[in-house]
Amino acid sequence: MADQALVDVDPHSPGNGSLPVFRWKQAGRANLATRRQLREMELRPGGQEPAARIECRRGKRFAWLYRIDLAKPKLPMTLAKEAALDRAMAKRQTCDTCRRRYFHCIPLRTLGSCLECFDGTPADPTSYIAHPAPDHRLAA
Repeated sequence: MADQALVDVDPHSPGNGSLPVFRWKQAGRANLATRRQLREMELRPGGQEPAARIECRRGKRFAWLYRIDLAKPKLPMTLAKEAALDRAMAKRQTCDTCRRRYFHCIPLRTLGSCLECFDGTPADPTSYIAHPAPDHRLAA
């Protein structure tokens, strides 16, 4: 027994070469973080494979853990990305019937329009921007 080398054993490793699995709030590692935690640190996984997995609700839900030292800085928002995001949000916030752009997403999938157009429920005037009337001088 004296001639055998001591080996550091990870108690969370399943032993078959797969990723370590931690229970909820049991990871306790300063060098691992979820995607959400990386985003709060203004980092991104950067193409690395997950280093571990954290499980909750008896294994029904899980999240991947990534190494913080291999994470890369978050990519800055470019003007093209910002314009694309604004177009996408405008589509989700604009009623096709009355052309009002609301400050929240409207139920287009279920109702197809805003509540006022759907069933006559009056909308708060401070919750939307009225679509400007088309300028006919520009069409000439």
